[in-house]
Formats: sequence, C-alpha cells, structure tokens
Amino acid sequence: MIHRHSGLVFAEHTLAVPLIHGDPDGPRIEIFAREAREADPAAEGRPFLLFLQGGPGHRAPRELPVWLRRAARDYRVVLLDQRGTGRSTPLTRQTLARIDDPAAHLARFRADAIVADAELLRRHLTGDRPWSVLGQSFGGFCAVTYLSFAPEGLREVVITGGLPGLTATADDVYRAAYPRVLAQNERYFARYPEDEAIARRVVDALREQDARLPGGDRLTPHRFQTLGIGLGSAARFDRLHHLLEEAFAGPELSEVFLRRVDAVVSFAEDPLYAVLHEAIYGQGAATGWAAQRVRAEFGAFDLDRDGPVRFTGEMIFPWHFTEDPALAPLAGAADRIAGKADWPALYDPARLASNEVPVAAAIYHDDMYVDRDMSLATAAAIGNLRPWISNEYAHDGLGREERVLDRLLTMVRE
Repeated sequence: MIHRHSGLVFAEHTLAVPLIHGDPDGPRIEIFAREAREADPAAEGRPFLLFLQGGPGHRAPRELPVWLRRAARDYRVVLLDQRGTGRSTPLTRQTLARIDDPAAHLARFRADAIVADAELLRRHLTGDRPWSVLGQSFGGFCAVTYLSFAPEGLREVVITGGLPGLTATADDVYRAAYPRVLAQNERYFARYPEDEAIARRVVDALREQDARLPGGDRLTPHRFQTLGIGLGSAARFDRLHHLLEEAFAGPELSEVFLRRVDAVVSFAEDPLYAVLHEAIYGQGAATGWAAQRVRAEFGAFDLDRDGPVRFTGEMIFPWHFTEDPALAPLAGAADRIAGKADWPALYDPARLASNEVPVAAAIYHDDMYVDRDMSLATAAAIGNLRPWISNEYAHDGLGREERVLDRLLTMVRE
C-alpha cells in the first residue's frame, strides 16, 4: 500500500516472524512497518534508517515528527511498530484474554526479540546490506541490544536519551530515578507555585469525593499523583499546570479536569507499557515491583504525611492493575512477570567494548527518565561512541528541533 502526502511517500511493509526466535518453526506473529521517503525518484536508492520508538509498548509515530523530514533527506525511514504494538499483532487486554499463558507470552516482547524482528525485516528490505538505526529513549536501549547481538546488521547508530545502565538492576534504576523526579517537581512548583495548594486540594477532595473518570473507574489520590509522568517532557511540563488550573467547578472536581486526567492515567491504549516497564531492566534476576519497594525510601511521595504533594514519574505500581480497568485483566500476568527471575542478558559488555559500528548519542543532562550518570558510564563502555551531553533539551529533544538529529548525524559520520 502506497500513500502520498506532505511531500513524502509512505509504503507499508508486513512480515511474519517467529514468536520465539529460538523456535523458527513455532507460532508466528506479524510485524508492521511504515516506510517514509521523499517523493523525488532518487530517494528510492537511498539507504534505510530504522527508527526505534520509545516505550516499551508504544507504536511508531503516526503523525509527522519534527525529525522525519531531516532524516528523509538522506534515508528511506522505516517506522517499526515494535512487536505487540500498533499493527504488529497487537497485544491488548482483549487479545491477551485468548492466550492460555499470557505471562509466558509477554516475556517474548523485550528488546532482544525486537532486535531479532528488526534483523528479519532488514534482510527482507535490504538483503545483506546493513542499515542505520535511530533509537529514542527505550528505542536507544534496543539499539544497544542491537550493538550487542547483531552489529553486523548496523551501518551506524544514533541514540537520543536512551543509553541504559548495562548492569543496572531495576532497584538501581528507581533508586536513581526518584531523586530526579523530586528535582523536577521542585522546578515545576518553582514555575507555578500556586499549583502546590491546588494539588493538595485535589488530593483532599479525592479522599472525600467519589470522583469517577469517564470510563466509570475511580480517580484515587495515588492515581492523581502519577500525573507527574510527563514532567520530564518540555511539551508536557506546562500541560500539567493548565490541567490543574481548571481542576475545580466550585467545590467539586470539574468534568473537564476528569476527562483530561483520564487521558493520562488510563493505559487502555498502551497496556504493554505498564506490563513490561520493569521487565526491560530484568537481567538474571526478578524485578519484584522495584518501583513500589524503592518508593518507601522517599518519604516526600507519601500522600499520608503532612506537607506538599509531590508527583511520581515513570513508575508502575501493583495497584495500577487493580484500579485501571484496562490493566485489571492482566494483573496475574503482571505479578508473574515481576517474579520472573530467569531473564536473559540484554547487553554484552565485552562485545560493546570492542564495537566498531559508528555511534553518536545525545545524553540530556537533566533527563528525568534516563539516568545521566548511568548513560555516561555506558557511553564510556561502548567502543566507537561519541557522546553529546546537553542541558538545552529535555528527554524529548529529538521531537523538539530538527537540529538535534542533524547534529548527531554529523557526529556519527565524522
């Protein structure tokens, strides 16, 4: 299928791949990718660039991201719906209900399987030619897995806000994350000091009122607290303020507020994000609901104490699977995944140290989602990697200005 709009040509690719790559004769799923290239006939001869989306569990962008036109000047850009998302045999509460062992099934949807899918797609599109990879956030994690296990498929790699700790446990990740989230809270309330009183008023109202979201489920104080998930994005930093300033219609929470909150706290569109979020850090040990356990070390997030409300960030808690109707059918599977201890390694430090594929990586100094110190250590551990450390952008720098990708492409080619 070919579509043309906005000066670009879009082609669709679908490929059947093994559910378990170690069992090529077993069950198969489909992966879907949309290719974007310039309308100029010469663009058909350009090399391929695979874009790996942030997540986990998020489909490739459907709109035209800021960086796409810059990439299309040099490449045929492949926007992959990572397995289980978008049009790649999607996993939802509806489809998972038809699977006998959803936990075992979901364990096949981490970065190692995504990379194996990408290699099959590369061969399908390019034959034996390597391609370039652009990884944003979790997509950068996948790119490091790619460098670890299939570097022969890579021509060059660009990573933005996505260098993982190679040996970091889930506990390490969240123990480093909570202070960053608190720091971002302080920046937020310094910009909008009046919102501290509003946030406290909302929490008190939720304790007294039976506030229902559009789907009929209840908005609880700790669900409200998770609105901080967007504080690490420059675009969403101000959205929280605009949401809070319309929180009340008299003494009651406003319908407008509840509708907008629902769009943030519901995982109906991306349940895989919630189910697999901690599993992306699992290597040889169970994650065991690390975000919940480590949170107890940071009293500032305790809503029962007297003091200001502080929003949490990119953390998933067990109660998500009882309070969010989109996740409730997956509660048992999520608990089993949290207890799974035999996760295989996602990175090969020895192979990364001897890496010869050119790599350029943007490390955002004040990134709320990916720890700067872990990223710097990983940058030093990967051979042939050039880092760009910047405090000009938040985690979403790639989507803010075209020059972010332009600079990284210049670096990787040097």
